[in-house]
Amino acid sequence: MHQLPDAVSASAHLLVIDLEATCCNQKTVPRHEMEIIEIGAVMVARESLQVVSEFQTFIQPVRHPRLTPFCTELTSITQSDVSTAVRFPQALDALINWSREYEPFLFCSWGDYDKSQFQQDYRYHGREYPFGKEHLNLKKQFSLTQGYPRKFGMTRALKLTGLTLEGTHHRGIDDARNMVRMLPWIVGDFKVSGAAKS
Repeated sequence: MHQLPDAVSASAHLLVIDLEATCCNQKTVPRHEMEIIEIGAVMVARESLQVVSEFQTFIQPVRHPRLTPFCTELTSITQSDVSTAVRFPQALDALINWSREYEPFLFCSWGDYDKSQFQQDYRYHGREYPFGKEHLNLKKQFSLTQGYPRKFGMTRALKLTGLTLEGTHHRGIDDARNMVRMLPWIVGDFKVSGAAKS
């Protein structure tokens, strides 16, 4: 039996999302001006935890259209990836149209950053946030279910489960897929071994 908050039981699917955004280690891109440059999303059947569909798109930023070297190195997303991509409103419409088939679903992400970044981009573009108030913080849920007093980054949590990172870390679609692989531990079907806990 999955160990999840009551809000999850009303959802037929879990929408696991990871976002990548413009960034800089020299503070040339302030936090409040960061923009989403990739949406990676995986739709999962809540009961079986099986993947039913995926969505991925790059997005062309408008506040800071040139990616910093730091951002490209961190994410592996190139300038050409975003320069030829759609703008945020078009990406949002595509995401919503894709996800409608799987309603009702619950928006999930590793931590609360993705939700707050979405809300920031929605406000900037004058769009209404589409996912409702419910959100499942997978980072928090992993620690609660496994009995850890602290929370872990995604790569550390993967190691605790005995899984290895697949794809490229800090690429939205790859990180979303890796979160989905950890769902059996996040919902409590599997337990981290005693050796991993020590």
